[in-house]
Amino acid sequence: MDLLTLFGIAVALAMDAFAVALGTGLTLPKLTGRHLFRFGFHFGLFQALMPLIGWTAGRGLRTTIEAYDHWIAFILLAVIGVRMCYGALNRADEESEQKDPTRGWSLIMLSIATSIDALAVGLTLAMLGSPIFIPALVIGLICAILTIAGMYLGRKVNKSWGPKVEFLGGLILLGIGIKILIEHTLANG
Repeated sequence: MDLLTLFGIAVALAMDAFAVALGTGLTLPKLTGRHLFRFGFHFGLFQALMPLIGWTAGRGLRTTIEAYDHWIAFILLAVIGVRMCYGALNRADEESEQKDPTRGWSLIMLSIATSIDALAVGLTLAMLGSPIFIPALVIGLICAILTIAGMYLGRKVNKSWGPKVEFLGGLILLGIGIKILIEHTLANG
């Protein structure tokens, strides 16, 4: 695989992570280096590991994984998105402590949800007989960079729009989940 193709695949795979990072940047009251590191590291790591897992799994599991990957991504993104919207609508006071999506189970769920497509790429590379380690590394690095960029952009928008944008962040996550579900359903239907 040539470098331009690999870069294109990496950027395409990172778009979901970028959009989730944008939504997360909208919701954080303050963006710190820890937020950036946790999101960038985890999203990049999962985006690099999923092609390795897919490549290792090989041909046998491809049809099974493709049959359900969009549902898994949709459910994970929808749960987090609905929780964010609910939290925004039911927040009693503006200063109440917000749940940090860059920590705990939310971080793991978002990392998995945004990297499931990379699993299919790994399966495809295995079927093509392509090596996996350099592509996985490039995919992970590009994802980490775009995740951090998305968080910065989301934070800039948050500063412009004010503190009540958690609902918008939740809608973005829900929208990404619905988009994934529709794309895969129409492609397989």
